[in-house]
Amino acid sequence: MSSSENTPRRWIRRAGEARLEFGADYNPEQWPRAVWDDDVRAMREAGVTIVSLAIFSWARLQPAEGAYDFAWLDDAMDLLHAGGIAVDLATATASPPPWLTTKHPEILPVNAGGSTVWPGARQHWRPTSPVFREHALRLVRALATRYRDHPALVAWHVNNELGCHNVYDFSDDAAAAFRGWLRDRYGGIDALNEAWGTAFWSQQYSDWEQILPPRLAASHPNPTQQLDFKRFSSDALKEHLRAEKAVLREITPDVPVTTNFMVMGEQKPMNYADWAAEVDFVSNDHYVVPGPQARDELSFSANLTGMLAGGRPWFLMEHSTSAVNWQPVNVPKRPGELARDSLTHVAYGADAVCFFQWRQSRAGAEKYHSAMLPHAGTDSAVFRGVAELGKRLRDLAPVAGTPRTPAPVGIVFDWESWWVAEQDSHPTDRLRYRREALDWYTALLDQGIRADVVPTGGDLERYPMLIAPILHVVPAALAGRLTRYAENGGHLVTTYFSGIVDENDHVWLGGYPGALRDLLGIRIEEFTPLLDGDSVALDNGATGTLWTERVDVADSGVEVLARYRDGKQAAITRRPVGTGSASYVSTRLGAAGLATILPSLLRPAGVASELPPELRGRVELAIRGEHRFLINRTDEPIDLPGGAGVLDARSVLVI
Repeated sequence: MSSSENTPRRWIRRAGEARLEFGADYNPEQWPRAVWDDDVRAMREAGVTIVSLAIFSWARLQPAEGAYDFAWLDDAMDLLHAGGIAVDLATATASPPPWLTTKHPEILPVNAGGSTVWPGARQHWRPTSPVFREHALRLVRALATRYRDHPALVAWHVNNELGCHNVYDFSDDAAAAFRGWLRDRYGGIDALNEAWGTAFWSQQYSDWEQILPPRLAASHPNPTQQLDFKRFSSDALKEHLRAEKAVLREITPDVPVTTNFMVMGEQKPMNYADWAAEVDFVSNDHYVVPGPQARDELSFSANLTGMLAGGRPWFLMEHSTSAVNWQPVNVPKRPGELARDSLTHVAYGADAVCFFQWRQSRAGAEKYHSAMLPHAGTDSAVFRGVAELGKRLRDLAPVAGTPRTPAPVGIVFDWESWWVAEQDSHPTDRLRYRREALDWYTALLDQGIRADVVPTGGDLERYPMLIAPILHVVPAALAGRLTRYAENGGHLVTTYFSGIVDENDHVWLGGYPGALRDLLGIRIEEFTPLLDGDSVALDNGATGTLWTERVDVADSGVEVLARYRDGKQAAITRRPVGTGSASYVSTRLGAAGLATILPSLLRPAGVASELPPELRGRVELAIRGEHRFLINRTDEPIDLPGGAGVLDARSVLVI
């Protein structure tokens, strides 16, 4: 059970029957007052029930130090409430105003090379700056005091996308806070020297003041210093979240608090498994990045977000109705994708579906980012699609509050393995942790198999089969958990570059895969990463890329499931363990290659598809209680068996 599952949770503060919330970020300060009434009318037409307000409004709310202007926000809150629209009110601390950065330039972040990150965009603040914290909390207190009793207020939205642009700060404030964090972690300087392996390259410290963040250096910075700085940086942002939350709890104890995570793509610096217990309900922002696995990545991220929420309802705080503005080429969504993307999040536990933003901006860096109400106005395909989705969500009100049904397979996701496996001075810099996990997820979808994406702190024992791709960081306690899992009947599958280091990024000696070597019954002496364009053939017809290994079978009970054609060396193995098993895949096979071995890995675990054969691979199945979501993964209509109708291209059917 994850830490988030042990924490009392509250959903948004709202009376009435359960429903799926629907809305967007709303930025009325960007528009003349006359537009606001049109906005609320159009919101009601679209079925909007909630908006996030004042996210980037600090300069408008506090135009000068000690001077507040709440009149416009009072007006907006009252107008929305009169229109029956709830407000998730932001603390507005995401971007400090010009007067603050001019008076206190010491709050500005510093990059690894020592250059100041200047104002002009957003999130130009140091997470460890005491000056920034003082001013931010003063604003939070003023907002909470003013709106504590406003009937529109249903939740607090702390900051916005914490760490999106300022997670790694190398300033003197950060250095001082990093030293304090290290003292708490290690207690003494000798323990730090041991953990960091400072005997290498003459790095031994004799005083805490000698320690710095991993700033620009002549070569690769100390690997454990890098890992600890990643841990510290995630914790520093978490501490800011806690500081704002403490003020809100003091003044409005009955109003739930959230902040929007960014579980998507390569957004890896924030350890959201560690953050999840800090909020009353988990919220997430997700944007599709084009590519062959784009929609599977959306499903993967929604799935992981639902697991971070501990199976409780969560809030999709942002996604897009169509194109975004920040990719090299920003393509619009095709017919059906607006609804399919939204309902896939609902399928994995979202009880609120919101977009960035309500009205598409006329000016600023996000003016070409799509919105619920586009530049073309209400007479547009996007707005009609939005209104249709609003009606669909109203009809799906019975889904609200229903829990996810656990899947038969768990894909283990570990932030620290993600961080460490992709650090420098490694066998290859081509390895991508999340891509390997997503390949397994896609391969399971192709087989019609449901899987949960579960953090390492979650309830791993509930799954007949666990897949742990590139589980690189394996402390002794985790190795023991995985061994007991297999001994008690679970079927573990792991891959190349797993089990290699402990929590200090120190190699487990005696041969790879280190902490998992005995469990898997194999021994590897040396890694053999592949050059770009190189590949290896397996005798089961699959092709490996990126990585290979000379796998020696060290236990007579190990079964070789596939070999490399060149040399006949073992490539994929399985060892019976207790009443379960432990399997190993020594190369990157991609989703297509994994399809060749999945049946033999699934069979001992007794895992089979819950879909009819004709739907497997074409339809994704997700289950929430009594509700079955059938998601068309294709661009073609699909005839459902038994004359049950047609599942339109890029659509979702809820049974």
